[in-house]
Amino acid sequence: METPLREPTFLILTALAGEPMHGYGLIAEVAQLSDGRIALRPGTLYGALDRLVDAGLVAVDREETVDGRLRRYYRLTEPGGEILTAETERMRRNVKAATTRLRAARLGPGLA
Repeated sequence: METPLREPTFLILTALAGEPMHGYGLIAEVAQLSDGRIALRPGTLYGALDRLVDAGLVAVDREETVDGRLRRYYRLTEPGGEILTAETERMRRNVKAATTRLRAARLGPGLA
């Protein structure tokens, strides 16, 4: 899996870190996590899930039939959790570096 992760991929993994979810639940959770900035369409979501399953970061947890339709639940795998942890740490370091630079710029040269 390519890193850094694209934001939709990061948010899908983040959503699955809590509990197994089905497609519609993931679409709603990603929208909530992104404050509505990321609106996944079903085709985009299932393409991403297929890639994540192929990469071993996500697995099918279970399937159930609801109103005559198959509902597939996905879960984060251990390697998926490791990638999510590493990516979260990478972003945390970047935020820290940017915050430090911005603070220094506000204070002026030699005052940081």
